[in-house]
Amino acid sequence: MPEGDTIAYAAGRMGPVLAGRRQPSDILVSWMPELGEYRMRRVGHKGADLIAPGNTLASFDAALAAGVDMIEFDVLPERGTDRLLLAHDYDDAAQRSPYTLEEALAHLTSERFSGIELDVDLKLPGYEQRALDALRARGVLDRALISSQYRSSLAAIRAAEPDVRLGWSVPKLRRDPFRTRALALPAVAALHVARAILPTQAARALRARECDALMVHWRLVTGRLVRSVRRAGGELYVWTVDELPRLRAMHALGVTGVITNDPRLFAALAA
Repeated sequence: MPEGDTIAYAAGRMGPVLAGRRQPSDILVSWMPELGEYRMRRVGHKGADLIAPGNTLASFDAALAAGVDMIEFDVLPERGTDRLLLAHDYDDAAQRSPYTLEEALAHLTSERFSGIELDVDLKLPGYEQRALDALRARGVLDRALISSQYRSSLAAIRAAEPDVRLGWSVPKLRRDPFRTRALALPAVAALHVARAILPTQAARALRARECDALMVHWRLVTGRLVRSVRRAGGELYVWTVDELPRLRAMHALGVTGVITNDPRLFAALAA
């Protein structure tokens, strides 16, 4: 199995960690003294999906009103055309009339969104240049972070635009495995394996300039991963965190940013 797919395999089998179980100490123990001045970046998932339907202009407006630093949104190629759509997958796109990437960027480059970073999440490989061209045409490459689960996509973008920031999303998932009760016990073992190998893989990818950031599901985040990413000169964004206690735990670890469907949580964190 190729090394880059090891995490995808291990994490792809993870089921839900049983409620009430104590989290391992490397998840909960802070290493904040190493960071000095620290302010966690606030990232809205699909805009603010728990406030307004995600991947829409209304959701972006809601995220802005909640005070985010960055807005994440999904980009998918429309079948049979050259258009790029804001949709998580084709089932999502079929259930509504998605905005195009051009429409979204027109909205996000208005004066109101000045200074807001963009996490452009490419859901599939094969349309990297079209996404780059759209971002370049709107003059937002300098505030964009392009993320993907596919390392081949990251390599294509790096070759075409060496200075754009890239985020490697892990684990590689097509569906949520954490709700599969039958896999709960083997998933716990797989979770430990994935947590053990990701820090080394992340540092290697960062030092090789395959990416500039790791976009990591919260179950895989440990203190060791945070330290490994930081020492390799990278950033660590955690998805998708929709509960205040978990948000506090990620903040205590000193992650670069947290991605949430409800960016109103950040105000509660600061209270």
